[in-house]
Amino acid sequence: MSSEYIDAALEDATERMAKAVAHTRSEFAGVRTGRATPALVEKLPVEYYGGSSPLQQLASFSVPDARMLVITPFDKGSIAAIERAVQDANLGLNPSNDGVAIRLAFPPLTEERRKEFVRLVKNRAEDGRNAVRGARRDARKDLEALEKDGELSSDDLRRAEADLDKLTKAHEAEIDSALETKTAELLEG
Repeated sequence: MSSEYIDAALEDATERMAKAVAHTRSEFAGVRTGRATPALVEKLPVEYYGGSSPLQQLASFSVPDARMLVITPFDKGSIAAIERAVQDANLGLNPSNDGVAIRLAFPPLTEERRKEFVRLVKNRAEDGRNAVRGARRDARKDLEALEKDGELSSDDLRRAEADLDKLTKAHEAEIDSALETKTAELLEG
């Protein structure tokens, strides 16, 4: 019976940790490198017809070359709202509107801007690690409550906590690996 409780607690913790890693990776995708990528703008909120919608619901994206992103709205009436959202996002990009599409030219990053982005991704990685640790802390509380209620023996609790620590280390290593990759991407000139 106690192994079912342990499995449930570990499964829940694994799921929460995996979500934290996935969220951290998506946060990294939104940080600009020198290359054009739709991930940078696709989640931008656009005020359109009195509501806010993510840009990916209002337009399609294409990358004709490494330093150019073309945003083509599904509705030509939304072009001004999309342009305003890109400007308000403070991405260091100047949208060029030709009436049909918006072009974003990605200038090469300065050394100072690269270091600023590296600091930003390190902060986001730490947020991800904190989310993983939070999942571990909650699972530990659940396991300790089960021991207190007599559902788990102290040996079972120790083994479960060791498994939980292994899970935590593995998910933190995933975040560290993604951080390393993103940092290298940002610093390549």
